[in-house]
Amino acid sequence: MTQAALSVFDCVHFCSFLIVSNQGLPLTSSFLFDLKYPSPNVAPNRVNTNPRQLLLLEEVRARKSATVEQLADTLGVTLQTVRRDVQRLAESGLLTRFHGGVRVPSSTVENLAHTQRETLNAEGKARIARAVAEQVPNDCSLILNIGTTTEAIAKALLHHRGLRVITNNLNVAAILSGNPECEVIVAGGVVRARDRGIVGEAAVDFIRQFRVDIALIGISGIEPDGSLRDFDYREVKVAQTIIKQSREVWLAADHSKFNRPAMVQLA
Repeated sequence: MTQAALSVFDCVHFCSFLIVSNQGLPLTSSFLFDLKYPSPNVAPNRVNTNPRQLLLLEEVRARKSATVEQLADTLGVTLQTVRRDVQRLAESGLLTRFHGGVRVPSSTVENLAHTQRETLNAEGKARIARAVAEQVPNDCSLILNIGTTTEAIAKALLHHRGLRVITNNLNVAAILSGNPECEVIVAGGVVRARDRGIVGEAAVDFIRQFRVDIALIGISGIEPDGSLRDFDYREVKVAQTIIKQSREVWLAADHSKFNRPAMVQLA
């Protein structure tokens, strides 16, 4: 996956993956321009933070993420001032930029809590879910994996007919069980208490029994080189099996996943 490949449509099929912008706009070159990836071999620059920048840091840490407009309004400064401060703080490694905003740098070994991820960019995930659901036909077989984006997609599929859905996500199963036109099959395995995801070798073996039309998967991080990463190697093993057992694989990811580090490579 290259930046050039992501610059054409709001929803594009590329290498069997579906990348959906949550901005309601095409993934244009200006969008990609704001996704400037630092070289992993370049050490972050040191920066002397002034009092305004310290306040900006405190605000972002309190919110976990914030838009440029929110920061300008809170600090009582212009958008240009915030952008300059964000640029310096991002170059120093104190903040991570995404299109239209900024967030605290992510851990590479542990994901955010499920409750935090549910509320983070919820509106964007709902737009992604609606866009994906519009492309899913009735009377097909699906696999949905772990993640709050796939849970949003499950909600958007509640009015589909004739679906047969396999999932290793108990939240997805609970949502789609509310659709009488949908048969839900739940993988066996170890239930992760923090998000009700099902992982482990039993889940891998279970998924291997099936061959489905479409896999709808989420991801924790997309690296600058296009590689997909997540935090739990057990979850990754299940996701890799899902990809192998699906005729088509659609990846749904919002803008905050770009340049977000995670430890385990999925694809």
